[in-house]
Amino acid sequence: MNPKRWLFTALALLTILRIWMTGNMELAPDESYYYLWSQHPDVCYFSKGPGVAAAIRIGTDLLGATEHGVRFLSPLLSLATSLLLFLFARRLFSEQIAVWTALAMNFLPILQVGSVVMTIDPLSIFFWTAALFTFWLALERSTSPEDEHLREGWSWWWLATGALIGLGFLCKWTNAMQLVSIILVLVSCRRMRRQFFKPGFWLMLLVFLVFLLPPLLWNAQHQWITFNHLTHRGGIGQPFRIHIGEPLAFLGAHAGVYSPLLFIAIVITLCREFPRARDHFNPRFLIAFALPLLLMYFILSLKKAGEANWTAPAMVSAGILAAADWVERARRSAHVRRFLGISLGFGLVLSVLIMNIDLLRSLGLPYPYKKDPTTRLRGWITAADAVEKVRAAREKALGAPVFLIANGRGVASSVGFYLKNKRMEGPGHPPIYTPESQSIDDQFSFWPRYDQFVPYKPGQRPADALYTEEAGYNPFHGRTALFISDSTDNDAPSSILGGFEKAELIACVDIERRGWRLRQIRIFECTNYHSRSL
Repeated sequence: MNPKRWLFTALALLTILRIWMTGNMELAPDESYYYLWSQHPDVCYFSKGPGVAAAIRIGTDLLGATEHGVRFLSPLLSLATSLLLFLFARRLFSEQIAVWTALAMNFLPILQVGSVVMTIDPLSIFFWTAALFTFWLALERSTSPEDEHLREGWSWWWLATGALIGLGFLCKWTNAMQLVSIILVLVSCRRMRRQFFKPGFWLMLLVFLVFLLPPLLWNAQHQWITFNHLTHRGGIGQPFRIHIGEPLAFLGAHAGVYSPLLFIAIVITLCREFPRARDHFNPRFLIAFALPLLLMYFILSLKKAGEANWTAPAMVSAGILAAADWVERARRSAHVRRFLGISLGFGLVLSVLIMNIDLLRSLGLPYPYKKDPTTRLRGWITAADAVEKVRAAREKALGAPVFLIANGRGVASSVGFYLKNKRMEGPGHPPIYTPESQSIDDQFSFWPRYDQFVPYKPGQRPADALYTEEAGYNPFHGRTALFISDSTDNDAPSSILGGFEKAELIACVDIERRGWRLRQIRIFECTNYHSRSL
């Protein structure tokens, strides 16, 4: 069997394994949160575009509201990305380099996670890779006189590139950085600059604008909340001050999630190939799609280190270039071949462990769950069962239904997803609320809340309204709620105490696994809701 068939066989088996794994891990809080998004379709959300919500809606419509349904597209997107990497690397270099590119990228631990869980990253990386490929094809067709059926300077691939960047942008805002990379490629090559005077480039921007407008208009109607959120999260609004530890933390996080040796290999390649990019178009093209994103987040890390997955799209072109560089060097050196073998082997071990660190515990190594990133994917079914038992007991004692509040969107989303009886209080309501607030904190602020007033219909004002203000009333007034918290604080926060007559801790549930505590869930009974004073 030739290397290409080995690769395709491995990818097929790996995809089957990943599909199986999607149903054998509980949802992470972000996945449960995005599932709630998918139940409230919109053109934009608090922090992101509609891409991840649409992807989850497709899966759950096909397979139901299960782990398999939520994650349905993740393994398929990973497979499609691997095939695109193979085809693109083969077009740029050779089939051997293409095989190693697709193989090595599947040895990166962060991409293993993105191949199973459903977040914005598998979508972003897929559309980034596809747009990278179609832009190359657009340049080939637009600058090559060999095809008599195409006018010089025009190719339908320009439109495809604009659409793919737009779709990627609706999944992750940083995909728009590809436009910067495209301009860098065109500006840096004399024979490419004429594309600025031809229709392809401008039609690409026009197509992208179609995808840009809906979230832009949505933000204009919602106080530009997404832009404010991104500015705050990136620390852009804070005074510039260099913190030496932050860029080191930024590099350390990258070394961890991309595997230390493989990350070092990529960095070495970027340093080696940057001077060569002045005279060779292939490395110039690939570096142009890696360096802007990497530099932007590294500069931001001088103030505050960001998440390592933010730069994941840049690793697509950097990975292709690294594969080409190291395969060529491996042909000439046995030491390089040994280094690559160790690097790939170590990456494989980390990829396996990051998906199931319980393997270490099964070997007798006491690895605490508080340091285990997979802890986020465990214990939520147990927590939801505990909440439902406490809710049933209190409703039996009170003789009235209670509603649920959680201390944050993570707990509200995760516990809410696994409740057997979700019992929404009304159309569009989440199964669990977050504390009332005058500010817009997350997507929960856009959905029906327990502190909102319901307007009366004309002529239908009830005589026994519990609470009135102008032309509306609050149906939750006077009711009891259960407040669910994963905090270690034994007192309810002021956001709860200010809205209820009393909040009393009635249950503290240890969520354990293999004799180790994953987390504690505290449940408070909050009586007589009266809404907070302004």
